[in-house]
Amino acid sequence: MEYQELIAQANNQQAALVKVRRQLHQTPEFGLDLPKTLEIILREVGDLGEVTLGKDMTAAAILIRGANPGPTVLLRADMDALAVNEDTGLDFASTNGYMHACGHDLHMAMGIGAARLVHANKDKLNGNVLMFFQPGEEGHDGAGHMLAQQMHMVSGEKPIAAYGLHVFSIVPSGLFTTKKDTMMASAGDMLVTITGRGGHGSMPWTAKDPITGMIEILSSLQSFIAKNFDALDPIIVNVGWIKAGNDHTTNIVPESVSFGATVRSFSKKGYEDTRSKLPEFIKGMASAYGLEAEVEFSPATKVLINHHAPVERVETVAKKMFGENRYRTMSQPIPGGEDYASILEEIPGAFIFLGAAQPGIAPEKLESNHSNKAQYDEAVLADGAALLAALAFDELG
Repeated sequence: MEYQELIAQANNQQAALVKVRRQLHQTPEFGLDLPKTLEIILREVGDLGEVTLGKDMTAAAILIRGANPGPTVLLRADMDALAVNEDTGLDFASTNGYMHACGHDLHMAMGIGAARLVHANKDKLNGNVLMFFQPGEEGHDGAGHMLAQQMHMVSGEKPIAAYGLHVFSIVPSGLFTTKKDTMMASAGDMLVTITGRGGHGSMPWTAKDPITGMIEILSSLQSFIAKNFDALDPIIVNVGWIKAGNDHTTNIVPESVSFGATVRSFSKKGYEDTRSKLPEFIKGMASAYGLEAEVEFSPATKVLINHHAPVERVETVAKKMFGENRYRTMSQPIPGGEDYASILEEIPGAFIFLGAAQPGIAPEKLESNHSNKAQYDEAVLADGAALLAALAFDELG
């Protein structure tokens, strides 16, 4: 498949991809239940291949068979939004309390474009392309659910490679970047409840004050991490919320308090250490104040580890398609988490970042992914679709 031909075909789709991206942006949905979103996806590409729907979740695997026999390549686009009230001022902004603040609306549009490119050129396709339209990336393990339901096996065999692409609102528009080995962190939640004994605020010595214990735990937490975890295999623990007492009164010692933190690691050992060392520290500190602590961890994404050969393919194809200056190797991993890591644990492949910063805005004024003010350059849609399609054709020879 000629790369420049794919680019030309993708460019011809650009206006249509912008239109569907904006429609998806206006109707964001959350978690694993995305009926309106899936309806739009199936309207756009449901007739291009064999459709397999998820069970108890709105997921779709669309198998596009090539004219020539061969293996299968998986291309993934995530579909869910965040629980964020949008404040962008766009005329197609969401108003329902959710927002595609992480750019999944662009991912879906590029996935739609890639599916159309593959289908339009399936006479040159030596195998199959499986489009994964996935719900629940934002902390709901949508990738894991699709794998557990064997949706990656609908061609009758496991795909030989998988590729996924993610936009970034603070990376220069049009720049593709990735790296071999560890690229993103494992990410999950730690939820802590500290229980003491309630009482009257005028006589705190007759109670067991959990607020004081929590303050001591939180103030010592980062020092504990620095002294007990390998600095060359870092972890990140950041407290995101605290709940204590009642804001209608000040003269009560509450019985219990709680806090939640994100916990991120870059290796299996780091992951395991957080699950053993952090509860031991928190419970020990609580005990010193006569308190009890309960520590729970949510299911975490896996460490995202790219495979070497697919990353080399991304670099080669991106440079041939768009020029040397449009590709850059990442110098180090980032602490963001991605459930695409589960796909890469099952199937060799690569995850790719695509810059989509708004042009003409100073870097320090750009709003990052997940911000309620985040905006993305729609000009990248055609190029993202073309790269995904090209990787599938290149992989299948």
